[in-house]
Amino acid sequence: MNTFRQFAIALAFAFAAPLAAQETKPDAAEPPKMSAEEQRIMDAWMTAGKPAAEHEQLAALVGSWNAATTMWMSPDAPPQQGKGTEVSEAVYGGRYVRSTFNGEWNGEKFEGTALTGYDNARKKHFVAWYDSMSTALYTAYGDFDAATKTYTFHGEMADPAFPGQITKVRQLVRIASNDEHTMSWYETRGTAAEAKTMEIVYTRAK
Repeated sequence: MNTFRQFAIALAFAFAAPLAAQETKPDAAEPPKMSAEEQRIMDAWMTAGKPAAEHEQLAALVGSWNAATTMWMSPDAPPQQGKGTEVSEAVYGGRYVRSTFNGEWNGEKFEGTALTGYDNARKKHFVAWYDSMSTALYTAYGDFDAATKTYTFHGEMADPAFPGQITKVRQLVRIASNDEHTMSWYETRGTAAEAKTMEIVYTRAK
């Protein structure tokens, strides 16, 4: 009997040791603990991803708008008048404003989409634009002047009429009121002086 008892006790210890090890082993599903540097990087990304006052400010662009367009094809030619509509909505928790423009150009239907936002990391406002009459993506960065309630963006675009030439763009968006804002577009081609080529006045649709 003593031999049997010794065998049973030894067997119990043999099974108990792996079980005890399993109980003390960390849960494999738990993420590994981050180092101080990893935590700093994570916190920086989380902070940069949070909507700020600059994003709340973009709410002035949200809504349905009637658009009156004026375009200058050349400084010595009379401007062309047109009209359209635009619907702008806040997306991703107000981090961006997505705008869809519908109108006509030279008798053809025209549609364009803009994405406006504020980059917390760069400390810059930005706008991106693409439309149904091009294959390019226009992007520009800028700042907001609270005194004049004006966004000023600077960007560049390739000119299909002059291969290899880059046109500099200065784009202004002035908030006149909660029901009206104006977008003015200026271009500089090569060594030529800057010229205003487009203006769109947006009035809130009632």
